Amino acid sequence: MTDTTSQLDGPAIGLDSTVPSTWSPTTWFAVISMAATSFALVSAEFLPAGLLTPMARDLGVSEGIAGQVVTATASVGAVTALLSNVLIGKLNRKTVLVGLSALAIGSNLVAALATDFWLLLLGRAGLGIALSGFWALSVAVVARLVGTNATGRGMAIVTLGVSLATIAAPSMGALISDWLGWRAATAMTAGLAAIAMLLQILSLPTLPASTSNSLSDVFRLTKRRTVQLGMLAILLLMTGHFAGSVYVRPFLEQVTLLGTGPIALALLGFGIASVIGNVAGGRLADANIHMALAVAGVLMAFSALALVLWGAYSGIAFALVTLWGFAFGMAPVVLPTNLSRGAADALEAAGSLMVVSFQVAISIGALFGGYVVDHFGASAPLTFTAVLAASTVVLALLQPRS
Repeated sequence: MTDTTSQLDGPAIGLDSTVPSTWSPTTWFAVISMAATSFALVSAEFLPAGLLTPMARDLGVSEGIAGQVVTATASVGAVTALLSNVLIGKLNRKTVLVGLSALAIGSNLVAALATDFWLLLLGRAGLGIALSGFWALSVAVVARLVGTNATGRGMAIVTLGVSLATIAAPSMGALISDWLGWRAATAMTAGLAAIAMLLQILSLPTLPASTSNSLSDVFRLTKRRTVQLGMLAILLLMTGHFAGSVYVRPFLEQVTLLGTGPIALALLGFGIASVIGNVAGGRLADANIHMALAVAGVLMAFSALALVLWGAYSGIAFALVTLWGFAFGMAPVVLPTNLSRGAADALEAAGSLMVVSFQVAISIGALFGGYVVDHFGASAPLTFTAVLAASTVVLALLQPRS
């Protein structure tokens, strides 16, 4: 199997695998443009959380139906992730990234101007394509920009956009919606994508492809044991996280007996800690990827289980939610880096498998979390999180050292 990223051909930044003592200003600019893109795309993805009520009212549908805009984005994204690196063929990867940003601009504008629910779904489906295409290419492009041995630090910067968007998008969307309407808030994300596209045009080097991937290349990659273990790590840790994190608020309400204000403060602590975990995860991933995966699993397992045991005490609950945020912040850096170490010669194909694994984990986590909380109460999903996170630790310890 061949992959364009193994060739590292054409004029690009930092194409050898060594870690430079310092990155050049052009390297920083290029990586920051990738972070700006992740911020723009994830902001658009999370925006409906703060807009659901006015959006549903304006389009004449129920909030439950309006919530399917999130499902549309994820579903289209999962399918596209598997095909994206096949469809782009031998196109220059810079051209592809700029095109995906242009698609995000158009999709967000279609959503903002939608006169009915189906047009809104169409816009969100386009966003799903842009999201999955970007993340499928992200590790390969970052490796070409900074060198394979600094991929963890590079991805930490790129995924910093995710942490910031997770914190800012729902709240800012709600504020702008109250002030100017939900359509203005949606149009704002088109503006963010336009800024990201401009930064890409100005900063990214040419990233030529020497060959194209095929779907058989992607599936053939799944026969590698290291890739199988990397995908399994994503499924375990992210299924556990999304099974429990959705129900942290009900837990804080029913067990810790917190009001809306303290809960908002606890979730803010989660978000801030995830940013710090993002940076720490990048450095640890480059130093020792197996240790980084084990640390993320241990911290998530401990915080979830400790919440079940001692979460009735508000001070302890605040600290544990923050610790969970730190562990979650590590995950988007550590998990893709771990998977890519088993496919250094096929990073783009590995990127497709990474995105599919994340999407499947999110879906399974939401399904099991909902079932468990309905049948066993608010503490049960957190126990499920602890079990799967602990399983990730075992997996990290058993992985073969390269």
